[in-house]
Amino acid sequence: MASINTLSLYFILNLFFLLLPVNPLLAFSLKNCTILYKENISADVSVDCRSMNFVTVPDYIPKNTSSIQLGDNQLLSINRKDFHGMSKLVNLNLTVNKIAYVEQGSFIDLVLLETLDMGNNKLTIFHLPQLLTLNLKYISFTTFDTKNLPLNLSLSLKVLEISNSNLKILSIIGKISPYLQTVDVLLTDNSFDVIHKVLESLERLRDIQFECVDNWIEKGLLPAVCKIQTLRKLTISQSHFHNFTTDLASCAQLRELNLEDTFMDKLSKGSMQSMTQLRFLNLGYNFLTEVPGDIRSLSTLEILIMSANDMYGLKCDDFSNTTGLKELYLNINHITKLERCITENLVNLKVLDMSNNKLKEFGDSFKISLQKLEALDISHNPIRYLETDVFQYLKSLKELKVETYHFVDVPYFSGLENIQNVTIYLHTDRTFQSLQSNNDKPFSDVNTMKQLTLIGSSNTQWVPFNTIREMLRAYGDLGTVTVLNIYINYYEVETFELNLQLKSLTLSSTDLSYLSSKFFLPLPNLQHLDLSMSKLRSLDFLVQANLSALRYLNLTDNEISVINETVFQSLPSLRFLALDNNPFSCECSNAGFIHWVVTNPQTQVVNAHQYKCFFPVDKQEALLLEFDVQSCRDDGSFLYFISTSCLVALTLLSSFVYHFLRWHLTYTFHLFWAFLYDSRKGRKKDPHRFDAFVSYNVRDEGWVYREMLPVLEGEQGWRLCLHHRDFQPGKLWIDSLHNITDAIYGSRKTICVISRSYLQSEWCSREIQMARWGRCFSE
Repeated sequence: MASINTLSLYFILNLFFLLLPVNPLLAFSLKNCTILYKENISADVSVDCRSMNFVTVPDYIPKNTSSIQLGDNQLLSINRKDFHGMSKLVNLNLTVNKIAYVEQGSFIDLVLLETLDMGNNKLTIFHLPQLLTLNLKYISFTTFDTKNLPLNLSLSLKVLEISNSNLKILSIIGKISPYLQTVDVLLTDNSFDVIHKVLESLERLRDIQFECVDNWIEKGLLPAVCKIQTLRKLTISQSHFHNFTTDLASCAQLRELNLEDTFMDKLSKGSMQSMTQLRFLNLGYNFLTEVPGDIRSLSTLEILIMSANDMYGLKCDDFSNTTGLKELYLNINHITKLERCITENLVNLKVLDMSNNKLKEFGDSFKISLQKLEALDISHNPIRYLETDVFQYLKSLKELKVETYHFVDVPYFSGLENIQNVTIYLHTDRTFQSLQSNNDKPFSDVNTMKQLTLIGSSNTQWVPFNTIREMLRAYGDLGTVTVLNIYINYYEVETFELNLQLKSLTLSSTDLSYLSSKFFLPLPNLQHLDLSMSKLRSLDFLVQANLSALRYLNLTDNEISVINETVFQSLPSLRFLALDNNPFSCECSNAGFIHWVVTNPQTQVVNAHQYKCFFPVDKQEALLLEFDVQSCRDDGSFLYFISTSCLVALTLLSSFVYHFLRWHLTYTFHLFWAFLYDSRKGRKKDPHRFDAFVSYNVRDEGWVYREMLPVLEGEQGWRLCLHHRDFQPGKLWIDSLHNITDAIYGSRKTICVISRSYLQSEWCSREIQMARWGRCFSE
């Protein structure tokens, strides 16, 4: 049966190839580039061509592209034709290449270009219109002088990023200086004199960033920077800053300060007390063991980041005066307890991240304070049990991330009137309890939920299906469901029967090898489907899945080897298809799919030119789209199949006809023969030559001549037709039929001499049958 199906496929492919010849270029997908998927079809086009070893800019990038990523390639130069006609391009990334030459006029059509990133190349300056951001990091020139920039670039540039270990002369003066607002500098340690002069020339600078500037800090970088009165944002990173924090006192004009990753273990008292306008402070990824005391004086502070430090606890007065704080990030620390006295002053807090700590309890921290809290993350903490009313007082909460072992006794979301997005990390060990289906479901009063994410601790352990099902039924208005790393013992057809508004579904890192098409029938509005890493072997379930609105389909990292291209006929809206890391078979069974990938004008098959063959063994590591589908047309086995099938069918039909229908066919033949002769006689209007045709058996011939002939011809005067006397001799058997027919139609009557021998004769039987059917037409 399998061989017959395969041969039938060959026949279909032969016709398909004749009607649609293979095009060597993809009709919609880009070779080695990806058009990034966006929910809005009419949105700006973004193309990702990173890390593809391009030596030249590919010429198939759409002209209406607004963003291009070409970093991490081997580009040697930029030519005028590379970006010709791309008048909508806004962002262009050319970092980490080998660009040494840019042809004049290469960017002349880029009238909307705002950001150009050409870091880590070997280029010189070039003409650019209306550029707002210029990145020249890791470029090997020795001199940079803004006086050499084109006038239109000087007047528009607001962001400049520059770094170079070989740079000896750096000058940022002239027409660019009054308009430049952001400078990101990474230079050698011995170039402080250069940067000091640059800082003195920047009159309107609002944002400056430094990386790896240990020696500069020792030589007085901060006092020089703080003299820029227009400065509002300062970033220092990857530098040893811990001994110079007091230098910050003169930067009272700052509104944003980023000291992430500066090896700081403490912040000297008085370092920030003068910053009465500070709204953003990032002290993350340092070695602080407590909240610095100066933070208490920052009444204007709105965002505080202290992630990834060495804090083991919080004190009640840490945030006593920061009543304006809106976002607080204390994740990745060692905090063991969160008390009410810590949070009661955070009356305006909207975001709190306490994930990845060692919290074991919350007490009544969430019962009185934090009434304006909208986002809370307490995941990845060793909390095994929470009070049943722990969250119900957070009336403004919209987003919650939590970790759990129990469901039955912990109605986490009860009373959350505005909750929209919930992420639950499930520990699927023996202590896990399943949610029962009853009228007291802990989620029954939640009707604002839009997004639900369930993440398991291990896909080798299973979660009771009714736990997932009951949660989905409780959230009827869900728009997005994500289930990751959870092995569910089975999926019921009714799983999503109440989630008719679901538009995005992710079931990843699980086992869906027995998934049925009926599973998706209640989801006619589904647009985004991710089934990656789910052990899928076939896509046949999609044919009857009723996913007519589906636009995005991710099937990466599965076990799919053969794809029937007709599957995609049932997905008329599909725009984006990902199939990376599947064990494709490079055989004729995939020829139709390969042809569809190359020729379809609608669906982008991401990275299709990089798909490799897994079967057969002799073609492993070969590229799937390089498989010669034309060879499937020339396979003679299909002709052998057709000829053999026809011969077998003809033999069976002949046997059947001979055994069951031979007499029916004989009678039909006689009838037809009589009809033909009757029609011919009618046209010719032939007179009767004989009065009667005598039909008899040869054994009765003596009686006919002795008894019948003398009476009828001698006494009655009839002219009789006798086959031994009046038929033409010496003719084939078919002519004997003509003689009989002529005798019957040439005689007014037919006389049959009935005897035992007559009834046993086949020829006599034919004569009487022909006489019978002939009389039917003549009379």
